[in-house]
Amino acid sequence: MPTTPASLGPASARTAAGMIAVAAAAAFLATFNETFLNVALTPIMADFDVTVGTVQWLTTAYLLVAAVFVPVSNILYRRLPTRPLFVAVVALLVLGSIVGAIAPSFGVLLLGRLLQAIGTGLLTPLGMTITLAVAPREKLGLAMGIMAAMTTLGPSMAIVISGVLLTAAPWTVLMWVFGGLSLLVLLAGAALLREVGERDRPVLDAPSLALVAVALVGILYGISTAFDGSALIAAAAAVVGLISLAGFVTRQHRIENPLIDLRPFRSTPFVLGVLMTMLGLVFVFAMNVVIPVFLQSSRGLSPLGASLTLAPGILLTVAMGPVAGRLFDRHGGRRMIPAGYLVMAIFVVLVGVAAGSPSVVLFGILYVPAVLGTSFVIGPAQTFALSHLDRETSPHGVTVVSTSFQIAGCVGTSLGVGVYGALTAAGAASGAAEGGALLGFRGAVGLVVLTSLIGVGLAIAASRSARTRRVRETAAPEAAPEDAEHRVSHITKSDVFAISSGQTVLEALRMFAERGISGAPVLGDDRTLLGFLSDGDVMRYLSAHHPSSASIYSFVAGAEEDIDEAMRDLGRLPAMRLATHQVITVDEDASISDAVAALADVRLKKVPVVRGEGGPVVGIVSRSAIARLAISTYLHGRGAAQGRPEGLSTMTV
Repeated sequence: MPTTPASLGPASARTAAGMIAVAAAAAFLATFNETFLNVALTPIMADFDVTVGTVQWLTTAYLLVAAVFVPVSNILYRRLPTRPLFVAVVALLVLGSIVGAIAPSFGVLLLGRLLQAIGTGLLTPLGMTITLAVAPREKLGLAMGIMAAMTTLGPSMAIVISGVLLTAAPWTVLMWVFGGLSLLVLLAGAALLREVGERDRPVLDAPSLALVAVALVGILYGISTAFDGSALIAAAAAVVGLISLAGFVTRQHRIENPLIDLRPFRSTPFVLGVLMTMLGLVFVFAMNVVIPVFLQSSRGLSPLGASLTLAPGILLTVAMGPVAGRLFDRHGGRRMIPAGYLVMAIFVVLVGVAAGSPSVVLFGILYVPAVLGTSFVIGPAQTFALSHLDRETSPHGVTVVSTSFQIAGCVGTSLGVGVYGALTAAGAASGAAEGGALLGFRGAVGLVVLTSLIGVGLAIAASRSARTRRVRETAAPEAAPEDAEHRVSHITKSDVFAISSGQTVLEALRMFAERGISGAPVLGDDRTLLGFLSDGDVMRYLSAHHPSSASIYSFVAGAEEDIDEAMRDLGRLPAMRLATHQVITVDEDASISDAVAALADVRLKKVPVVRGEGGPVVGIVSRSAIARLAISTYLHGRGAAQGRPEGLSTMTV
């Protein structure tokens, strides 16, 4: 029987904040280590007398092993207590750092790196799952914005810090520094984490793990070697990976305890959100590798100078992450995410133009808004994807998102470096080495511009998919007039009590009390649907921020001051802050049977009725209206069967 954790309770908001902070530190730690050693590859080659093809396995193998162990995290999360699991996983990072720092050979160094990769693969989804479990729903965007900021900061900041350290110390100091950071996160987790998982006894299916391992290794190895190695081997590896992936998917549908529950993929908004997140990460990883290489090879900058060129954009992106999360909480991502992609595309084109000028300062300034655009994409897209899952499927969605992060990192790095290297070599063959580097860099810029424009299209599609999670009837145009009584418009209540986007939560509650209703849609000036606010949304907010006001016994306990403070808070809070942004609706021309299915599927009492896709709200259809129609129809038919005059009913409905 599943074990339900002790609730964090409304009085433990500070505890939840501490746990989110630990999870954010874990996200930073996991992604930080993915690029922390990249700047040190040259001295490592010299120390162990290995080739560039060999030393690259410190990065490639790391990403591959991390990707393989991401799905295992969900099994362990459901089997083991949260705090001991977190401590054990971070301990792998500490152990791998020590092994790598004292490694007498390249093989031992690679072993330490793989221990770190196992810890990373388990830690990334674990931190995100903890955040989803403890973050209040009305602040989920903010929490995920912080996680996304740390995720983006990690690989970017690693380049800067490693460049600074290598100017005064050998590469082994990088391993010791990372080990020390890991130990600090371990101690913080041991002190601040509490149990948040719902434990049962899931079984780790070994064939599924083997299939997903072969699939990920095959696909990622094929991509990573496509530009540097045998094209035939790369293609063969990718084909083997795809076949294994197909076998993995088939097996998950057939076994009782799947390694990854594939139900999240039934949600189109979730799938689109994952793809948008991956495209944003491809931009980050590709540019974080290509820009330092270009500046060092073409402009003669030192590793530290090249890293510092990225620093302003990195730091501002971290600061902007929570801001983007708050904006998503208030307004959703319908405009934010495509705008972020457009900013990325426009300014990275300008960076490509500036790369031909001698001014590195102009280059760095133009890159700032380009990388800032990612903060309006990665975090909001993750939140968009996961917000369309229920509590049961959220951990599996986290596993998918975390796996996609590793895949995006490998794809972005491989494609960016591959395009850069291929075009640079082509330019060098023509006799212009600097021109070749510039051609290679602009080719990489073209790659991320293309992915950004694809992201704009996905963002528009995701917005439409979320707004049209409604049931629409596909009746033929020549439908008979008498079919009109079987449409939603026949039972729609047109006198809708609605909330305007400018009203506060307190004003909405006053309307609820006066009208005797429990919720209402939030409408824009043109009566388009912006969200839906219910008394349940308000109670959840009060429970999290004003616990004493959430109980009817507060008046007896003398908590009037707390209640007054809660009401003042609601009087300042815009209704859209607490409203559900992704609202299930039904078209006025849909059939009543489809409306019944929609209400039953999501267990709602009422849904807004709209006129056309994205059109204005024209009314509300409720379960009670459908029930009255069903009873009336039944009694009418019964009366006709018993010979009563048409229209005579046995009771008033």
